[in-house]
Amino acid sequence: MESQESINYNRIAKAIAHIKANFREQPSLDEIAERVHLSPYHFQRMFKEWAGISPKKFLQYTSVQHAKKVLDESKTSLFDVAMETGLSGTSRLHDLFISIEGMTPGEYKNEGENLNINYSYAQSPFGLVVIASTEKGLCHVAFTNDEEKGLYELKKQFPKATYHQRVDQTQVNALMVFANDWSQISQIKLHLKGTDFQLKVWESLLKIPKGQLSTYGNIAELIDKPKASRAVGTAIGSNPIAYLIPCHRVIQSSGNLGGYRWDNNRKTAIIGWEAAQVH
Repeated sequence: MESQESINYNRIAKAIAHIKANFREQPSLDEIAERVHLSPYHFQRMFKEWAGISPKKFLQYTSVQHAKKVLDESKTSLFDVAMETGLSGTSRLHDLFISIEGMTPGEYKNEGENLNINYSYAQSPFGLVVIASTEKGLCHVAFTNDEEKGLYELKKQFPKATYHQRVDQTQVNALMVFANDWSQISQIKLHLKGTDFQLKVWESLLKIPKGQLSTYGNIAELIDKPKASRAVGTAIGSNPIAYLIPCHRVIQSSGNLGGYRWDNNRKTAIIGWEAAQVH
């Protein structure tokens, strides 16, 4: 059953889509609320329950002006410290470390023939996710609007693997990142199928603090490939672990939020939600 949090997110995503399509007209609270079939009062209350802030403040956090400011702040010592220590975030994420293990050449080439993969579905603040794991760690997290489609996308990654619809501790632990209290989370291990270049890019994304943003060019510089922005963008676009590997924190140098594998409106929602959590 769809959770109330997920229902609220779907309404918020619809509101974000309307705002982005009509931002030049600066739609009023009444107009946005009508678009999602709520009274202005109930929309404002629902939005604050979900994001912790007003719709107006949320829009500020997802504007180009705010993104540019955050990009500038990302060059300060806070970002440098996070990069040096390998922390996946700051503040509430200070105890959370994520490590990546690449699959062996055999596992990579044989399309998961000898892998046993547990998978399940869960509700998040940003809609339904399909999450999967091997004995070595988490191998897949993806937002989806449909369970069957989500499973199909997973099986495309590992067509020869053996699948079991089963919740395990690895999945439970990983899903705790969506909770408010993350202090009890132990290290999360990822077991990923990717080239050396992709793994390097994904590892660098883990070092972008929550509430901060980076650019494709910055990531290219961080992995010592300053001329590889386009290749970096391709690697980011193929990230198999939604949210935990925070590809949503990479935007265009202009301040525009850019594309997202799991829907641009969802990226906007996540960036605004994270900004509200750390401010």
